[in-house]
Amino acid sequence: MAKQQVAGQESLGEAMNRTEFFLEKHGRTMSYVILALFVLAALGFGYRALIVAPRAEKAAALISEAQNRFDSETPDYELALLGDANGAGFLDVIARYGSTPSGNLAKHYAGICYLHMGDLENAAATLAKFSPVKGIPGQIINAQNFGLQGDVAVELQDYAKAVKLFRKAVNASDNNLTAPMYLYKAALAEQALGNAPQAAELLERILASYPMSMEAREAEKALGRVN
Repeated sequence: MAKQQVAGQESLGEAMNRTEFFLEKHGRTMSYVILALFVLAALGFGYRALIVAPRAEKAAALISEAQNRFDSETPDYELALLGDANGAGFLDVIARYGSTPSGNLAKHYAGICYLHMGDLENAAATLAKFSPVKGIPGQIINAQNFGLQGDVAVELQDYAKAVKLFRKAVNASDNNLTAPMYLYKAALAEQALGNAPQAAELLERILASYPMSMEAREAEKALGRVN
């Protein structure tokens, strides 16, 4: 059992390193789409257009400064997080416009910055402050947020919590791109806990529901180790 558990932990680490941050390069586009939808919705509600929409627009302009650092070819995550005299950081957006859509997204990106910087405690706390948003682009970010929290839990060897978070990631956006990735991570976390039946069930779900996914082949191999 100990040998099987160690193997599961090693595979889980590989899964984390291989795929988790692939959505970041699309984060800026999705953020702008979500913010635009919120601003348009606010404009349709009388007095709210006088307060909510202007704040949302100012926050969107501010977060773009941090995102430029985050999305650059050579990202400076500390600078994106803290900002400087030349531009705001995600923490500035949270402090000034935390209740706006941009402020909410800033919590998500700030958590990613902390994770890249190796600050797991602040990464977990900040990612958890993000409130799920509606719409298809929002679902993808919601799933990524739960998945990142799951990755932090794995780093902290809290595999039971990781399983719950990876399952939430699947439920947040059940699609062919992200769902099999998080199902696979949940299965490996279950394997690390020594829960072979639960791990097998998740791996079989990947093969049944997402047979063409990148994870399907890995799931088939992992299923052979579990059974």
